[in-house]
Amino acid sequence: MSRRQFSVPVRNEPGPPDDTGCTILHVDMDAFYASASLLSRPDLRGRPVIIGGSGRSVVLSATYEARAFGVTSAMPMARARRLCPQAVVIPPDHRRYAAISDAIMATFATFTEHVEPLSLDEAFLDVSGAVRRLGPPARVAQMLRDTIADEQGITCSVGVAASKFVAKLASGLAKPDGLLVVPRNETVAFLHQLPVGAIWGVGERTEEQLHRLGLRTVADLAHTPVETLQRALGDVAGRHLHELAWGRDPRPVERQRQEKSIGADETFAHDVDDPAVVHRELLRLSDRTAARARSAGMSGRTISIKVRFADFTTITRAKTLRNHTDVSREIHATAVELFDRLGLQRARIRLVGVRLEGLAPSSGTPIQATLDEPERGWRDADRAVDRASARFGAGSVRPASLMPEPSGSQDGQPDLS
Repeated sequence: MSRRQFSVPVRNEPGPPDDTGCTILHVDMDAFYASASLLSRPDLRGRPVIIGGSGRSVVLSATYEARAFGVTSAMPMARARRLCPQAVVIPPDHRRYAAISDAIMATFATFTEHVEPLSLDEAFLDVSGAVRRLGPPARVAQMLRDTIADEQGITCSVGVAASKFVAKLASGLAKPDGLLVVPRNETVAFLHQLPVGAIWGVGERTEEQLHRLGLRTVADLAHTPVETLQRALGDVAGRHLHELAWGRDPRPVERQRQEKSIGADETFAHDVDDPAVVHRELLRLSDRTAARARSAGMSGRTISIKVRFADFTTITRAKTLRNHTDVSREIHATAVELFDRLGLQRARIRLVGVRLEGLAPSSGTPIQATLDEPERGWRDADRAVDRASARFGAGSVRPASLMPEPSGSQDGQPDLS
């Protein structure tokens, strides 16, 4: 939900809430990237910690202690450091996040096969089938929370409701480390106490439009003629928000769909114009992309790059290979080829990205060995790196050209965190 915070409406009914028919769960990990990073730094628990790089990078996550100072995800790191100068900054560990996310999704699958991931750290679950085995939805939600805490050492918040929309609202209101049930027959009363900005999909601009109409609460929105909302917001958005304001959300939980692409990009600490620096960054991004593909059991045929210049102009280029691949070296070679074809002469580059598309399960896709691949090839080497990273942490094994630069290196080096 929005990063804006709202108070949990007070229930007037005594006793635990009735969770009958509330079989939709929204599970959201609490400050996931920060919590996962602190697993190896328990000494930092209870302190303001920011996950991010340096220079012009943005905040990936922050502990609640740092959020108390106004630090939010996607905030420029420079601003975050000004807001909370005492915070400890930790570089992200994407391999660790992916591994923990995989384990969490596997835990979800032990409760129900109806899981719809939204990102690495949140998902919808339909536990209709699980209640017959495990008990009422609220009990299932608590068992799930306990399992994740025991197995992964991090916490999550869960919203329990009769629809996806209300469950997602509830999980946000339960944070951190909480569980909130919205009974089916109290859905409208629950919603109508909230500000319009609480509705999933209402961003700051839409909220401003609603405020100009004099609509401050969800109740205001619900009692506004749908035609008025359609004139102000458009036919589709106006009717959609009106339906949500009355708690009407018939969307089912959709089982996990296959990713269409896997990739990574990086903003340089300073604009760069040295092809060698770009080649080096493409290697790092290719290595990360290939590792994510192997972790997901996928390979791809199309490799694309993204280049953003200092004036924010962005271009993309792609090449489709004869065979699928998940090999870092092959992805990097293609990415460099695409970049070099651009023929850029001293162009100031702000960001580059690498993406693997046309994905298919690796187990069912033959991957052709290249002529220059030794008997124990690059694919075996990649998998050895994966095993080492899983055991000793991301970056424990890396290409020599990606070793940290000695102190006093020149400006224009990319942020390698």
